[in-house]
Amino acid sequence: MKGSMNNQKINFKTEEELKETILQEKEKGTPDIEIGQKYGVTFRYIEKLITQSRGLNISSLNISKKIKTFYPKDFKEKQSTVWSFKQRGNWATHSGEYRGNWSPFIPRNVILKYSNPGELILDYFCGAGTTAVECKLLNRKCIAIDINDKAIELAKENVNFNTESRQLTFEKNHTQIYEPELLVGDARDLSSLKDNSVDLICAHPPYSNIIHYTDSKEGDLSFFDIDEFLKEMEKVAKESFRVLKPGRQCAILIGDTRRKKHIIPLGFKLINIYLEAGFKLRELVIKRQHNCKTTGFWYTNSIKYNFLLLAHEYLPIFEKPKSSALSVEERGLDYGLIFPTLGRPPQKRKLDGLETTTVWVLPEKDFEKHLNKNVIDRYSDGNGYSTIFLNSQSKFETKEISKKEQKNKKLLFIKSPFLNYNSKPNIKLYLQKMNETINQELATIISNGFIAIQTQDIRVNGYIEPLAKKIIDLFTQDDLWLKEIIMVTKEGENGLNLNNQNSKDHLKIAHQYLLIYKVIKGDK
Repeated sequence: MKGSMNNQKINFKTEEELKETILQEKEKGTPDIEIGQKYGVTFRYIEKLITQSRGLNISSLNISKKIKTFYPKDFKEKQSTVWSFKQRGNWATHSGEYRGNWSPFIPRNVILKYSNPGELILDYFCGAGTTAVECKLLNRKCIAIDINDKAIELAKENVNFNTESRQLTFEKNHTQIYEPELLVGDARDLSSLKDNSVDLICAHPPYSNIIHYTDSKEGDLSFFDIDEFLKEMEKVAKESFRVLKPGRQCAILIGDTRRKKHIIPLGFKLINIYLEAGFKLRELVIKRQHNCKTTGFWYTNSIKYNFLLLAHEYLPIFEKPKSSALSVEERGLDYGLIFPTLGRPPQKRKLDGLETTTVWVLPEKDFEKHLNKNVIDRYSDGNGYSTIFLNSQSKFETKEISKKEQKNKKLLFIKSPFLNYNSKPNIKLYLQKMNETINQELATIISNGFIAIQTQDIRVNGYIEPLAKKIIDLFTQDDLWLKEIIMVTKEGENGLNLNNQNSKDHLKIAHQYLLIYKVIKGDK
């Protein structure tokens, strides 16, 4: 075995000797990048070695559990659908040692918004116990389950802290502290829990075959590829519906993944599974990865190869309906009033640079101009485009575009401005018109051209209608490849704090979507 650093050769008689040396380096706190350079091993190799030796996937072998504070400083509950946290959060025993665990700000927001002190919270993907720690801090009961016994051991260490009741009491009228119940178990089988017994579910499942959390432990969903992962999550969703009380919520954090340079909408696929299990969608939060701007090499390659770095995750907040009664049939605009209008959208004359991640935070002033310029410059490449407005009335200046201009174009840009001012659009008919428009225009787009669809979620009768998800469900044909799902929001929306809004009310929808499809003609 050989490794190198500064051209210095380090020889090992056996691989076991190499492994032992790397573990010693990890014990000393040597960064992974230095270990990789010194011993000629990959990050994946180091990750797998630690998982094999310790039984769980952690980034550091020695983490101080000394508590400096029990609460995040200047904490305010999120009031909009865009969440981003400048720091991950390190109060109490929270740390980032367990790879892929979520920021404690997420369960803290969910627990405060959707539960009361003394109620029971369930996390069936416990990991290092982030949710369990928050439950203890916030005077909630907690059952946290993980298939990995080593993860449960780590979680027990993390919830093992003592303090005076008055220091931990977040609610003035509720002083009791509850020790979380941490169990080895399987999220697909919650038979130890009774029907309608849980007040809130708050969980972060492993992403399909991206980060492995055990050493190939049977039933570990992190080893399942996308189709198998989703099939197993059907069992989780059904059990979730069974154990949750009617009228209560279930929050799940999930992200998308990329295969063959195209997006696999894993988040929307998982949302479908929970909806099929009987849940309604109360909220759809976008978790933004902070400080994900690209510069230099990455910026150049983002433009050259036309790709965006994944910088978003989804936090759907599901709700178990209080009754199974059929919902009132949609009422909205007449079909004839939703019509496509050809036009030219206003653009910024010049940008400092194109956006390079899947979350675009644009200035509130000239928001649409910045958005239009980014889409048109990146995806038309100067080879012609046309824009179609799906609208209920002509609120935009339009001009006729010649037949020549409409053919052999690189980009078709579809915008839906009427969604901004119509509180109850007819969704079924909107999707029909979207489908008709794309099918009619597809022949005018060159191969390897693009279709960009700007849309947004809307709220109908208290629940979210996820229009981006519905559009993606609609287009499954081989000649359209989903290249990107982009979240677009205005500067300041992430920090939105509506002082007159009660925490139990709905979140303000503060994001839109850009769905980018690549048009494939002939052989792929």
